[in-house]
Amino acid sequence: MLQHLPAVPPTSWNPMPKGSCLGFMDFRSSQQNLRLKFRLQQLHKDVPTVSRNIICASQRPGRDSNFKKQESLDRQNVDLPRILPKKKKKPFPIPFKLIQKAARRDRKLAEMGIEKPLEPPKNGLLVPNLVPVAYELLHAWKVLIKGVTELLHVIPVYSCSKCSHVHVAHTGHDIQDCLGRASATRRGFHAWIKGSVSDVLVPIESYHLYDPFGHRIKHETRFDYDRIPAIVELCIQAGVEIPEYPSRRRTKPVRMIGKKVIDRGGFVEEPTPWRLGNQTTPIDFDTYRASERFGAPSPEDVPRIAQETINAYEIVRRCVRKLMLKYTVKACGYCQEVHVGPWGHNVKLCGEYKHQWRDGKHGWQDAVIEEVIPSNYVWHVRDPKGPPLKSALKTFYGKAPAVVEMCMQAGAKIPENYKPMMRLDIIIPEFDEANSVA
Repeated sequence: MLQHLPAVPPTSWNPMPKGSCLGFMDFRSSQQNLRLKFRLQQLHKDVPTVSRNIICASQRPGRDSNFKKQESLDRQNVDLPRILPKKKKKPFPIPFKLIQKAARRDRKLAEMGIEKPLEPPKNGLLVPNLVPVAYELLHAWKVLIKGVTELLHVIPVYSCSKCSHVHVAHTGHDIQDCLGRASATRRGFHAWIKGSVSDVLVPIESYHLYDPFGHRIKHETRFDYDRIPAIVELCIQAGVEIPEYPSRRRTKPVRMIGKKVIDRGGFVEEPTPWRLGNQTTPIDFDTYRASERFGAPSPEDVPRIAQETINAYEIVRRCVRKLMLKYTVKACGYCQEVHVGPWGHNVKLCGEYKHQWRDGKHGWQDAVIEEVIPSNYVWHVRDPKGPPLKSALKTFYGKAPAVVEMCMQAGAKIPENYKPMMRLDIIIPEFDEANSVA
């Protein structure tokens, strides 16, 4: 788009020797910054005048403009995060050089006998301003389980019995991307069965610790500890009080020199959890048998439940991200095991890549939010009652988290951050036109 530039006043030109002059003019607008450079060369007085204009223009975002922010808002058709290979360790979320630098600094302080500086919650104390965030997270987690369970009575969900793929539509898709057992005999087609809450909200469990800075869980003592959702354990360590799952609240900080704890306030005997039979009483924050606790909603309440569910999903992810910035959450670099606490446990149950070399022990590293609450992406279906998706057109289909896809089909408003990956602006061609599309 051409723009009319203002005329250059004569005073802006700086005469130079030998009849050449050099001038600069800056033209700035709210959206772009143009720098124009003019150079005029003139011969001697006796020779006819010859003028040449050399224009060099560069378009750069202004310092005061939100160019990057506007670019991120206008993005379309964003690709999903790449699937990590199973025969390789997960990348560290923090660069390994920074981890080594921090370890050298701690080792240097330990050699000099200087106590390691720890701030809450690294020293065992609570962070007061994060306690309301933990309660908000637990409440949103309960609303999310309840909403997904009620929508499952209305929105059909299918899961593959051979792999972990999930599809939200009235029929399963025909995309040949199954990598489960005996997939070659089925030519990559999925074996669809009716899905459940655990297929939409992938259950990620963790051991509940009365004292995260106490005794580490050993392989022989693993049955002495309860397994609860990792989100609930994160809320408990952040300050949520659940009578059935007590937690030690320290008043004096933990002291460390290097990796050695010199003062943890002594070991305290863990109280026996209160049980009724073989099942712990609070089950409202777990997906176990959720379909029996929540029935089918009325048709007029489905859009409201869908909107409340997707709002709860956004709150859960936001609160988990905020708590994980302070509280330590460890994840295995090879499998899906997650541990909430300053150190990982010593249970030898890792069966992934080269577990024989590690004697079944987990390779602990800092966790990311996708390991605590997986997004579980599914193919986006524009017409749930239409024909099934085809493999030849899969490059034109988008994806979205299973919760978002369910709520969208139930009448909820799609959040803006999920629209680029759903590829809503792409027109899906016909089956016989797929090869002709550039």
